[in-house]
Amino acid sequence: MKLEYPGLIKERMKSGNIRYRVRPEGDKARRINLHVTPDHKEFQERYEAGRAGIQLPPPDEAPRVIKYSLEWLIDLYLDDCERAVKAGLMAPLTLKKKRGALKPVKARFGAYDMMMPRSQIITLRDEKAETPAAADDLMKHLSTMYTWAIDKDFCTENPVAGIKKIHRSKGGAVAWSVNDLKKYRAFHPPGTTAHLALTILMFTAGRISDAAILGREHEFMRDGIRGLGWQPPKKGASFVQIPMLEPLYRATRAAKVQGKTYLLNAYGKPYSSADALSQRFSKWCRQAGLENRTAHGVRKGFGKLLAEDGATQYQIMAIHGHAEAQTSEIYTRDAERWRMAKEAITGLDKIAAAWDTL
Repeated sequence: MKLEYPGLIKERMKSGNIRYRVRPEGDKARRINLHVTPDHKEFQERYEAGRAGIQLPPPDEAPRVIKYSLEWLIDLYLDDCERAVKAGLMAPLTLKKKRGALKPVKARFGAYDMMMPRSQIITLRDEKAETPAAADDLMKHLSTMYTWAIDKDFCTENPVAGIKKIHRSKGGAVAWSVNDLKKYRAFHPPGTTAHLALTILMFTAGRISDAAILGREHEFMRDGIRGLGWQPPKKGASFVQIPMLEPLYRATRAAKVQGKTYLLNAYGKPYSSADALSQRFSKWCRQAGLENRTAHGVRKGFGKLLAEDGATQYQIMAIHGHAEAQTSEIYTRDAERWRMAKEAITGLDKIAAAWDTL
C-alpha cells in the first residue's frame, strides 16, 4: 500500500527497524523523526506537526492518569512540593516524608475519585494503629494535600478535617542520661566521627540538621571567647551564638580529616543531608547498645541539664535557637541572646570539666 504523504520518508535502519521521518514544507534539508509508524493513532497528528516544522517528543506509552483521580491529585501535589524544595521553601526531607506517606495511598486508591470517603480515611488511620505516630503523620500529609487542593480550586472541602489522631505524645524523644553518654562514649572513643557527632550535639544543643552543616567557618571570637554562630536550617529558628567549650573545641581538632564541616562521611565529604547523618547517628547508637536513643534526645537531655543547673527559660531559648516562648515574646537582639547563652552554657563548666571522665 502506497502512502500518500508528501515529504514522508521511510527508512530502514542498520538494526533492521523501520523509521518514518518527514521533510518540513519549504525546508528540504531538514528531517523530523515521527517516532511512530503509520498504524499508530498519533501518526496523522505527528505527520502534520512535522510538515509544519514542529518536532514532537516520543509518545508516552504509559497509561494516562485520569484527571481528578486521587493519583492525579497526589502527582500534582508532589510536583508542587518539589518546586517548593527547589525554591528553598521546603526541606528535601519534608518532601521525602510526603512521598513515603502518600505512595502506598496512591498505589491502592490512585484510580478512584480524588475525594476519598471519610470512612476510608479513618480505615487507613486505624490500619496503622500499631504505629500511631505513622498513622498521625499520614493524616497530616493527607490533610495538608487537601488544604493545598482547596487553594488550587481542585476541591471545596478537606475530608481529613476533624479526624482525630490516635497518637498521644508521651514526651517525644527520650532524653539522654549520663549513663547513656557513658555507654556511647565507651564504644565510640575520642577521634572517631561518632564521638565527634555526640560532642557537637551535646555542647551545641543543636538539631541533627545543625550538626550536618557546622564547621570552622561558623567559629568567631567575642569578648575573648571562642564561639559558634549559625542560622539553623529549621524554618523559623533564630540565629544561634554560643561559647565553644573546651571539649567541643578539642573534639573538632582531633579529627584526622578536616573539611568544610566538622562531620565528614567515609569519603571525607560533608553528609549529603540531615537525614543521612540522622540515619548514621542512629546506627552509632545501636552499635553502643542504645536502641531507642536519637540525636534529638541529646538536645532534650542538654536542655534538662541546663534547667537543673538553674538556667532560665530564656537562656535555654537562646542556646536552642527558639524564637518564642509560650508567651510569644520574641528575643531578636544578638547581644542579648549572646549574653543569655553565655550565662547559661558556662554554668555547665563542671559538665565540660568532667566530660573526659564520663
